[in-house]
Amino acid sequence: MPQLGETVTEGTITRWFKAVGDPVARDEPLFEVSTDKVDSEVPSPADGVLTAILVAEGDTVDVGVVLAQIGDAGAAAPAAPDQSEVPVEQTASTSPEGAAAPVVPVVTTTPAAPAAAPPHAATSPPTDPMPPAPVPVPAVSSSSRGVGPLSPVVRRLLQDHGIDPSSVVGSGLGGRITRGDVEAVIAGSPASVPAVSVPPTAPVTQSVQASLAPGTGTGQASNAQVAAPASTDRDEVIPFTNIRRRTAEHMVRSKATSAHTLMVKEVDYERVEQVRRAHGERFRGEEGFSLTYLPFVALATVEALAAFPHLNSSVGDDALIVHRDINLGIAVDLDNEGLIVPVVHRADELNLRGMSRRIHDVAVRSRAQGLTLDDISGGTFSITNAGPFGTMLTGAIINQPQVAILSTDGISRKPVVVVQDDGTETIGIHSMGLVAMNFDHRAVDGAYVARFLARLAQILDERDWVAEL
Repeated sequence: MPQLGETVTEGTITRWFKAVGDPVARDEPLFEVSTDKVDSEVPSPADGVLTAILVAEGDTVDVGVVLAQIGDAGAAAPAAPDQSEVPVEQTASTSPEGAAAPVVPVVTTTPAAPAAAPPHAATSPPTDPMPPAPVPVPAVSSSSRGVGPLSPVVRRLLQDHGIDPSSVVGSGLGGRITRGDVEAVIAGSPASVPAVSVPPTAPVTQSVQASLAPGTGTGQASNAQVAAPASTDRDEVIPFTNIRRRTAEHMVRSKATSAHTLMVKEVDYERVEQVRRAHGERFRGEEGFSLTYLPFVALATVEALAAFPHLNSSVGDDALIVHRDINLGIAVDLDNEGLIVPVVHRADELNLRGMSRRIHDVAVRSRAQGLTLDDISGGTFSITNAGPFGTMLTGAIINQPQVAILSTDGISRKPVVVVQDDGTETIGIHSMGLVAMNFDHRAVDGAYVARFLARLAQILDERDWVAEL
């Protein structure tokens, strides 16, 4: 089972495209997997014959669990092996940031000499084929009820709200129940999950923090449980969802890895604002969505990164890996249920209108669970945008293994000193806002980032955005 995203720890096999005995070609779609963030077709990592399927459609397993066996053409299908003893060969490609791309484990039929571990092996998903024993939860059987395979997020929603899957009409492919179907049922039902309370003296916070301490392995963190405290009317305990737990682990790991340093720059958005006012309505009519500040910032960021490429990089083994492609990660809030960072690939090839379309597209598909594996892989630099909520300053956490993240905050009308062409100064009302960059001080120094931010501000202030649009 490949790891389809940093915070994903399990997946549901929704469909096998091949049967036992069928020939398979490298990169040919082999199976479809559904996670709490993406549904994706996974290609075969090798040529050969599918000799065994070890995980059936509808089953949910942890990342790293062996799913199938691929053997040479004409090879007899071997008996299902004990996964704790079978050698595992991993076929992986290296992503632009130097981290291992998601891996599909393949069980070999003949022993092979062990290969030296690549420098980026530490970021590969766990290959232990025996997952830790899960905490027992009420089972929701999809196969027995004839409702089709359920994704992890759908299954959890059904369990949390005590909904019988057979009572939900699925709107997905083949009548499959989607997240929206379950949420529609929940919205029309008075049922709710009972709150669990604790006495104010219970050390719940310490227990949760301890389970997320730096260096905690994935298996350990997923098994670390806070003991159910005695119930009172003073406090409510809300257990972490899987998305929240994995996001927490990723954030803690990032803080423990990178030397986070914050730098802030004020930006004059007046030229951008003039274009939005003059052409915003026409743009909405042509494209079907609003012309926001974000694509302007993204395009200016791409140009500034071309001049300061060390910020479009990752830290390797005593070296800086500078990426030629600029793949922008755009943080998207999943309606307060989690965060995902889809990627706008080859962002340096886009104009303003193209950037707007791509950002809008990945945001919509993120919230509709329509992203693919490619959509969340290969990012080299990230932008997070809390500006629509009127924030003043955001110190974001770096999205590993990148070395920097830019945050854009609220923009408001303020009096500023305006220098005329003849050098005289006047007072004007402009749209002003802050941009903040958290960067890894291992990779670059403050002066380098200061120059980048100055160039970014200059582009936003001086560019002929009407011509760009």
